[in-house]
Amino acid sequence: VKPMTPRCTVPKAVPVGKTASLHCHENEGYPKSTYSWYRNSEPLSPDTKSNAKLQNSSYTVNPTTGTLVFHAVHKGDTGRYSCIATNDAGFAKCEEQEMEV
Repeated sequence: VKPMTPRCTVPKAVPVGKTASLHCHENEGYPKSTYSWYRNSEPLSPDTKSNAKLQNSSYTVNPTTGTLVFHAVHKGDTGRYSCIATNDAGFAKCEEQEMEV
């Protein structure tokens, strides 16, 4: 069963240096969906160390729960965030939401 449009929760504004949690979830898809996050339409890699552009970002993505956590946000984390739920039957994307730092 193809995933439904996931529900995305993105904080509107987060002070520099604070923790920010972004959530993405849908429960219609079968088998269970995995989740991937995008900032300004660019995929956020689960591995920040291997991507030069992300070396200053301190975040973790959990593809199973759909949670994206920034441990200490900085100005560069400002942007439009969206999430895609994917399973064997297809995928669905939530609308982009702005997060300001």
